[in-house]
Amino acid sequence: MIESHAPAPPSAPPPWAGPARLPVRPGTGRFLVLACVFVCAACGLVYELELVSLASYLTGDPVTQTSVVLSVMVFAMGIGSLAAKGLRRHAAAAFGALEALLALVGGCSAMTLYAVFAWTGDWGGLWASGPRWLLVAFSLAIGLLIGAEVPLLMELTQRIRRQDAGGAVADLFAADYVGALVGGLAFPFLLLPLLGQLTGAMLTGAVNAVAGAALVLGLFRRYLTRRARWLLLAANLAVLGVLATAAVLVDDFERAAREAVYGDDVRVALQTGVQEVVLTGGTGGHPLDLYLDGRLRVSGRDEHRYHEALVHPAMSGPHARVLVLGGGDGLAAREVLRYPGVRRVDIVALDPAVVGLARRDPALSRLNGHVYGDPRVHVTTADAFRLLRTAAPGTSYDVVIADLPDPGVTASTKLYSQEFYGLVRRVLAPDGRLVVHAGPVSSRPRVFWTVDATLRAAGLRTTPYRVGGRHSGPDAGPDRTDGPYRAPRDWGFVLASREARPVPAPDPRGPLAREWLEAAERAAQPTRVRGLAPSTLVHPRY
Repeated sequence: MIESHAPAPPSAPPPWAGPARLPVRPGTGRFLVLACVFVCAACGLVYELELVSLASYLTGDPVTQTSVVLSVMVFAMGIGSLAAKGLRRHAAAAFGALEALLALVGGCSAMTLYAVFAWTGDWGGLWASGPRWLLVAFSLAIGLLIGAEVPLLMELTQRIRRQDAGGAVADLFAADYVGALVGGLAFPFLLLPLLGQLTGAMLTGAVNAVAGAALVLGLFRRYLTRRARWLLLAANLAVLGVLATAAVLVDDFERAAREAVYGDDVRVALQTGVQEVVLTGGTGGHPLDLYLDGRLRVSGRDEHRYHEALVHPAMSGPHARVLVLGGGDGLAAREVLRYPGVRRVDIVALDPAVVGLARRDPALSRLNGHVYGDPRVHVTTADAFRLLRTAAPGTSYDVVIADLPDPGVTASTKLYSQEFYGLVRRVLAPDGRLVVHAGPVSSRPRVFWTVDATLRAAGLRTTPYRVGGRHSGPDAGPDRTDGPYRAPRDWGFVLASREARPVPAPDPRGPLAREWLEAAERAAQPTRVRGLAPSTLVHPRY
């Protein structure tokens, strides 16, 4: 018997896959399907990035939020892809309904999350019963719907012109990946800066709905019953109506949500290229508060206590040249300029908008003593890490003050790394002092003592100390690291120097006495966590 090597006949198509019934040529039909894949992929990635960025902004923990959103969405996409196998018989109707639902869920996700955050309270403290589960629910729902797209589009492509599965999958994935690239670039460079989180998500949902409805009702309408076509058209019009209504009301919504978060005395609210900046109070007897990305950075009720504790211990000894890292509000510089002999103060601030407010806003400039009018003060808007890395040889400072966001805010983690402190050490005079704001001690002792361990690993001698806020609760500051309704009850600082262990000894004419600072050093010791490794760029430990 001679064995036959003839290829086996192709498997029979499923019974619902008849000859193509399209209003255009097959080649044009395939192009339109791939174009829809491109648009849907771009929209899907925008939804994903919007969830990640909004959750990171609200909680201040980008690593955790990114991990939660991406892992849940990828898992859900797999489940959605499997579930879509049972819908292949009605692929056109199923895809149209799926895209309408995805547009509604994805387009409204940002507004819903922000509303829950604004009106229910602390996001960070409600992991088991509140808004964070809503984040997981949105990630799961959007992932399920995105995962179901490809099997249905694969079926529709095969109805136009049957081809080998490998070729069809390659075409779909190519369009999908290119669309994801466009969506990924459009979100940070177009949607976010021009439209913001909420309107950007709504516009993406509208594009998603139009693309899905156009493909199904235009190209595959003959696969739908008359009733199905009218239902699908009505569903998409309803989705577009909801998104359009939300877009019209978004300004009123943002204003109401902002008042729910910050109170009803918001004076300035702007989204810069770096962060959201909000100023409240400062008039009519109300203390001024400055919020950056939803976290209190300056509280007029007790900012003087914070800045005195930050600045004065480092000003013992030579202080002709002072470098302030952060502190664009000018308040640390105000304390520095109290000392005679200060010849130059260099402020390195990341956001020029904060510096602009500190110059021009009447309440904030009055609070900082109009320091930006002093010829000794010089401002550079730059990333502190990059600036120190490129500092000219011979650059030297007697005092370096790191008035930076809490190390628990992941975006600032590199500014609390061993590498960063090594750069600071290079510009520190032999008898110079560095002081670092290291976050709350009572609630995050491990973070505080990791800062101390990291400074020591960089070759610096340290004196950690702890200062209690005059106010606690929702009005204390800065850096309400666990959400906008929770404040640290104390502040931790670390004083460091290159040669000998620094002794906190401020100018006796200053507001802090030697005995007070010695007590602050003793107050930190009971919280000490031993055996901590330093934080580095490749191994962050905060």
